[in-house]
Amino acid sequence: MSELSIQRLTVAADKKTVVTEASFALKGGEIHLLMGPNGSGKSSLLNAIMGHPKYAVVKGGIVLDGEDITHLPTEKKAKAGIFLSLQHLPEIAGVTLTNFLHKAYRAQKGGEIAPLDFYKMMETRAKEFGMDPGFLKKHLNTGLSGGEKKQSEVLQLLALEPKFALLDEIDSGVDVDALKNVFAVIEHLRKKGVGFLLVSHYAKLLEHVHPDQVSVMKNGDIVATGGKELVEQISQGGFDAISSL
Repeated sequence: MSELSIQRLTVAADKKTVVTEASFALKGGEIHLLMGPNGSGKSSLLNAIMGHPKYAVVKGGIVLDGEDITHLPTEKKAKAGIFLSLQHLPEIAGVTLTNFLHKAYRAQKGGEIAPLDFYKMMETRAKEFGMDPGFLKKHLNTGLSGGEKKQSEVLQLLALEPKFALLDEIDSGVDVDALKNVFAVIEHLRKKGVGFLLVSHYAKLLEHVHPDQVSVMKNGDIVATGGKELVEQISQGGFDAISSL
């Protein structure tokens, strides 16, 4: 079983420490929910794991299946099986989602698949999970609503089937019906062994997902780790209800 281990990771951005000695382990097929108020360091942690150049790892390490990948370039982390869904997705006019995914699929999986065959495969998967196949013909994230962008991201997940998916506020701006589609994909891939690190600050996420672990971040620190009871405490008393370890 695959494992992604975050070991005492300290991260700096713009010469300021934004994450302090974060540690946790995520196994394939598990869902780890990372919660916390705005500005607590959740997105910074995900970006640092993936190798965003703005976020410097100044201490600690990132280990994937026993191999230290802390300082690998982002594209090599992606090839190793890590997927990041950003909170704010870039728009790329002139490149359709199908063209983008076809190239990514070939780079990730190796081998050849004809563009038309790939499109038919993705069209079938989109329909299977209640998503509009029309997304596949649209330019990447261009002119899409927030919820449509999130559905576009989960289509990418279906195509690439990474070892681990880091999803930053995948539930933000998504209507109820689309949210069901998104989490149907997450559950489908979890059963296939994909591990998920989900970032959110909405306690109602428990209506759609059953996390194996929950961690709470405040001011760059992971202050508590446990089960869904942490989410229930947040739902009743807000993040102030979670005391530091």
